[in-house]
Amino acid sequence: MKFGIFANLAGPGRHEEFDRVLDEAREQAVYCDQNGYDSIWYTEHHFGHEGNELISNPILMGADIAARTKNIRIGQAANVATFWHPLRLAEDIAMLDQLSKGRVEVGLARGLYGREAANLNTLADPKNQEQNRALFDETVEILQKALSNRFFSHKGDIYQFPPEGLKWSHPMSPSTSDFMDLDKNEINKISIMPPPYQKPYPSLWQTIDSPRSIVSAAEQGIKGIFWMPTVKELKLRFELYRETASKARGYEVPLGEGLALVRDVYVAETMEQAQQDAAEAVLNNYRWICHWRGLSNLMDPGEQVKPGQELDYEFLHPRNLLFGTPDYVAEKIQELKEELNIQNLLLWVNHNGLPHEKMMKSLKLFTEEVMPRFSTKKQGVEV
Repeated sequence: MKFGIFANLAGPGRHEEFDRVLDEAREQAVYCDQNGYDSIWYTEHHFGHEGNELISNPILMGADIAARTKNIRIGQAANVATFWHPLRLAEDIAMLDQLSKGRVEVGLARGLYGREAANLNTLADPKNQEQNRALFDETVEILQKALSNRFFSHKGDIYQFPPEGLKWSHPMSPSTSDFMDLDKNEINKISIMPPPYQKPYPSLWQTIDSPRSIVSAAEQGIKGIFWMPTVKELKLRFELYRETASKARGYEVPLGEGLALVRDVYVAETMEQAQQDAAEAVLNNYRWICHWRGLSNLMDPGEQVKPGQELDYEFLHPRNLLFGTPDYVAEKIQELKEELNIQNLLLWVNHNGLPHEKMMKSLKLFTEEVMPRFSTKKQGVEV
């Protein structure tokens, strides 16, 4: 099993000490790089003056972390693809891949908040799901072309690259059929610069939730990232991905292959200490997101939200929190292995309002007392 960090940096009022937020993030990343973590993932959110999400550009954040680390893979969970110009997104991903010498994992999302879409790209308005999906799908198609080909072109419902009638003539750029229509002396293909370091291109991941998104990602060969649901509900979603991927690839895909799961984690000496230290902070995360999503995504299959059900620690903890002693957390991870064949577990440890010192203490307890129980290395050889 591979362990990564889902680093959603957050905290009310922290915009006033953002330099400290960055220093803490660097300390966390360097520690994880030196202690066997596979990956670290940064988020993209905008205009969040409330402090629930502080990073607006995970690629730029990743560039800073790449310069300070050697081994850890650097992901985005996720680039909101519908807010980006697809060619700029492709070039920035490729640049980060070069800067990190091939350590990039590309995470993509469609976008959740209308406040963001209204100011960045009205075509991405989540109220118009069909338009949002069409924009996302075409952006991903362009991204795959740009990252995997020396020269490429695209003509879709939203974008056309290059535009028709683009003339080109320069003695240092000789005319060639590789990227030109020689009869018209026009460019008919383009090339991003730089190309990615990884060949054919970095892995693509998508934060997925609905059956439609799960099927679409599996059909396109895009890996999936899940977060909230219970184990019983996740098993149905993992099975749907596996069945769709198996059909698309023409062979039986193992359960859990190509998938990652984000779980909220806090490790302490006692169960009571974990709750005392971090319950309010993790609830802040859920209060923020469940305002729009409600509690239905936290229910077992067939279970209904009870009238008047409150979002509190007693409700949340048994459903999906890895909060408690090392033994308890290890037991819950073992359940994920047995039920889901989980291969990539991303730890959400930067809870909203949790002091950095407590986060690092919990992270070190996990690293020293939980992670070794799931090591995939024997006698120095990874298996």
